[in-house]
Amino acid sequence: MSFTLEAPVLEGALVRLEPLNHRHAPDLAMAAEEDRRSYGFTWVPRADEVAQYIDAQLARAATGRLAPYAQVAKATGRAVGATAYWDPRLWSSEDRLDAVEVGFTWLATSVQGTGLNVESKLLLFGNAFENWDVARVDLKTDARNHRSRAAIEKVGARFEGVLRNWSQSWAPGEEGLLRDSAIYSIIATEWPDVRSRLEQRLARALTRS
Repeated sequence: MSFTLEAPVLEGALVRLEPLNHRHAPDLAMAAEEDRRSYGFTWVPRADEVAQYIDAQLARAATGRLAPYAQVAKATGRAVGATAYWDPRLWSSEDRLDAVEVGFTWLATSVQGTGLNVESKLLLFGNAFENWDVARVDLKTDARNHRSRAAIEKVGARFEGVLRNWSQSWAPGEEGLLRDSAIYSIIATEWPDVRSRLEQRLARALTRS
């Protein structure tokens, strides 16, 4: 496979997505401890686990299957969460990316609902569809995570079904167990409409800020 999944810097009005690095560790440690009540089904490290978390993501990146990001709030210059491209699929040739997942996403409580996630998804989806020319972008979450499922649907992804025992559970007390995963996607023909709706949501968020 000649294609290498990489994380180009992506920048908008509210957020800059930077390739994840240990320099982001102090900010992420603070962000992860703000309020953890929304993280029940999501892999978010505790402050003292951030270095190990970054090491794990960089190890995945070294396999060519993950391109991890720190989400940096432009208003403060601080890393306030993480996200990633994940699971690249090349069906038509060895150097053309056909599909990719956006995942491993979390944000500090203080920036949830501010438009930062909307812009982050706009940047990630836009790069995938417009620069990489993918046929689809996938998103998935624990089938029990209704908060995450609602957020995924709100950014324009379509629900495709639940795959049973599909991936590792991140829920407390479920170490070593598998979870059912709710699978969503956006395909290339849907992207223009999804982009328009995300741009409208972002414009409203910028007006409020």
